[in-house]
Amino acid sequence: MRATNNHSLLVQVLQGAVAALGSLLAMATHAAAPGITGPTFNLVAADMRASQPNGKSVYTWGYGCNGAPTGYAPALTGATCGAPQMPGPTLIVTEGDTVTVTLTNHLPAAAGATSMLFPGFAVATSGGTTGLLTQEAANGGTVTYSFLATTPGTHSYYSGTQGDLQVEMGLFGALIVLPKTIPAACNSGIALQNLAAKAQTTPAEGDFRLAHAAFNHPSACYDREYLFQFSEMDDDIHTQAEAQVLADQAKPLASQCTTPTGCLVVATEPYTPGYFLINGRSMPDDMDANYAPAYPNQPYNGNPHMHPGELTLVRVIGQGRWQHPFHEHANHLRVLARDGNMLLSPPDANGATLPAGPLMFTTTTTPGMTLDAIFYWTGKGLNWDVYGHAAGIKNTNTGVEDVCIPDANGYYTSNPLAPNYYEWCGDHGKALEKSPTGQVGAGGPMTLPDPNIVRNGAWYGGSPYLGGEATGRAVGATPIPPSGTVANGGNEAGYAYMWHSHNEREITTDNVFPGGMMMMMLVDPRDFAIDESN
Repeated sequence: MRATNNHSLLVQVLQGAVAALGSLLAMATHAAAPGITGPTFNLVAADMRASQPNGKSVYTWGYGCNGAPTGYAPALTGATCGAPQMPGPTLIVTEGDTVTVTLTNHLPAAAGATSMLFPGFAVATSGGTTGLLTQEAANGGTVTYSFLATTPGTHSYYSGTQGDLQVEMGLFGALIVLPKTIPAACNSGIALQNLAAKAQTTPAEGDFRLAHAAFNHPSACYDREYLFQFSEMDDDIHTQAEAQVLADQAKPLASQCTTPTGCLVVATEPYTPGYFLINGRSMPDDMDANYAPAYPNQPYNGNPHMHPGELTLVRVIGQGRWQHPFHEHANHLRVLARDGNMLLSPPDANGATLPAGPLMFTTTTTPGMTLDAIFYWTGKGLNWDVYGHAAGIKNTNTGVEDVCIPDANGYYTSNPLAPNYYEWCGDHGKALEKSPTGQVGAGGPMTLPDPNIVRNGAWYGGSPYLGGEATGRAVGATPIPPSGTVANGGNEAGYAYMWHSHNEREITTDNVFPGGMMMMMLVDPRDFAIDESN
């Protein structure tokens, strides 16, 4: 793909490509932050294969569960942990827990020893053999790591043995430490109203958060959460490793590798990755369900959904060797913490502290670094009424005209059960076009998208307005959605935004566009139930 500095052009190209792919995708599935609960974990490192959208199966290594885990959180349909996976199982514990991880090495003998690092924690070890950075599990052996979960937030774990090879091969994962104490503010106010608004849907939405707050601070409340682990793969490294493993296994048993450090001689430089992954998958595979049978060794997806006004916690980990500039369309992210450390201002005269993290246009996924951030969408700034309100038009469900009574911040929050809950009242009744109902294209404060870009795509809501009620108001002489267009998910009628790497190479799969580090984020109307059970 020829490089361009025109961001708008790139967005249009992406929209067209994703819209074309949309007709091939099943109903939208959602993400959450699934994992296994502790504080005791029994893991195994073994080899596996990772599938890619181009049909290729790449030889990799991964962590899996050695026996049934203690439990799963949140409770998702089809949750499982056994076979090695990439990323490894997300480990979920609570602040103050004594975490114990026992690792068994089932990697091929030619790979030698392996280990695990838990950066940011004081780790004690037992068993195993002495390695450069920590105790290691020899081939067929075990080692145990213990530490106190002192720091809430999002953390990583990864191999501490031959990192240039073993981390590249897939030996990494996430550790989430939940705060021991949840601020009272996170069980009331806007957070409680958002829960009430979710309860209005049919069927009522479940609560798939791991906690009500990311940290013990009132500014860390959230209503929904997603975990994204960014990594990349150089297929040549994996091919070398597989060829040498198979060659060793083909030897007579007495001649096979027994060296503790392994017998692989794999060139890890120059490094030229062709696969760019979010949670172990490339687009469009990352938008399929969690635990989808098509990806037995890549169970986690990346497909964020949210309602207007919800505070969405975005957990990000840079697991690879490169920094990835990831752009979340529709709003900036407010960074709460880096590496589990909240970014707070000095106490004021009353002893209060406020979040001091920056608003990020792109989140730079630096290798080894984690961040927790809050994202939300309200429609403010679009400069038109996203719900298609107009004087004299009544809501078909309530029989009364929708209102927008601004709170102190200008949003409609007095009625969490209203379809336009959290509407930006400054745009209420502000027509997108000269006539707010009927044929779209009569002129207005924005330019409607080219129908050739949004045609036939499951990510096109079928209307410039949000929600089934607003879509109905927009139907006139020219039906919406246009003939032949598939609107996303029945009555979903949401707004779709791309979240993608700003490095154009990284939105390809093996140098073919589109693919790589890209996903869709959907803003769904309040009367649509977001089902995160899969």
